Amino acid sequence: MSDTPDSPVISPEAVDAAVDAALAAISTASDTATLKAARSAHAGDASPLAQLNAQLRNVEPTRKAEFGKLVGGARGRVNQALAAREKELAAAETAARLDAERIDITAQPHRARIGARHPISLLQEEISDLFVGMGWEIAEGPELEHEWFNFDALNFDVDHPARQMQDTFFVDPVDRHLVMRTHTSPVQVRSMLDRELPIYILCPGRVYRTDEFDATHLPAFTQFEGLVIDKGITMANLKGTLDHAAKVLFGPEAKTRFRTNYFPFTEPSAELDLWHPTFKGGARWIEWGGCGMVNANVLRAAGIDPDVYSGFAFGMGIERTLMFRSDVQDMRDMAEGDVRFSEQFGMVV
Repeated sequence: MSDTPDSPVISPEAVDAAVDAALAAISTASDTATLKAARSAHAGDASPLAQLNAQLRNVEPTRKAEFGKLVGGARGRVNQALAAREKELAAAETAARLDAERIDITAQPHRARIGARHPISLLQEEISDLFVGMGWEIAEGPELEHEWFNFDALNFDVDHPARQMQDTFFVDPVDRHLVMRTHTSPVQVRSMLDRELPIYILCPGRVYRTDEFDATHLPAFTQFEGLVIDKGITMANLKGTLDHAAKVLFGPEAKTRFRTNYFPFTEPSAELDLWHPTFKGGARWIEWGGCGMVNANVLRAAGIDPDVYSGFAFGMGIERTLMFRSDVQDMRDMAEGDVRFSEQFGMVV
């Protein structure tokens, strides 16, 4: 067997020495990083065993099998020792990490943080209680609504701007005529079709429009709408109802006024203004919502004789109402889910 200068000579002693050094380094490795260094030093391309293996090409043919078995067996022992130690260290490090991250769920917490319900939910319940106290019922309906309930039955013309995709979320496929309801008025239509007359209902719930997400608009928000259908209902009944609601929600000095407007589903129609006596910066009139007498076409669509029955309807945004009551400047605070916003209100608005 020939060799070059500085090249190791294959012998049982040289192989045993390389194995002993490798096993010693492996057994003393205290973590996976140290073991990685030992693997590189004793099983890598530049390790003594690798160099001895490379010298097999210089071994006389008659002894290649003998020395090949010697070096191969040694490398196998080292690799087995590396695998066993790696498994042992990995298990120990996992156990240590789990112990460090362990949480004693039976321990007494250092501080109990009191949560809070969302003010929109609280205000919606307060408004519902107000009308239930007047003898009204709460009515609910689907948020995914058919276009007939959302528009046609409410006297919206086929070319009305609200029916365009830039204003309403249509659900694919469009030819199914399904929309995310743009108001809770479809609940009024369903109630007129399903309930016995007379009808006194409040329809609170979430609605959807393709509005920008900014300080005064949300693409998903909540409304409360009211509907009364009975004999002899007039605008005076509407005014009295809204004045009472304003006083309960905003204080005894609050009141409402009507400004002439147009809505397809009411006639006559009015914009509803609120006199806010405790508004920050001084008492003032603020636009609150819309209202009016139920259009005769809407009554007919629900199978109600407009010559016998009349009714009124109104609708306001709960987010807008919260802004007035609690001086909230940015609607986005109501939608972003920051618990610090809700904590300001505690359990009452």
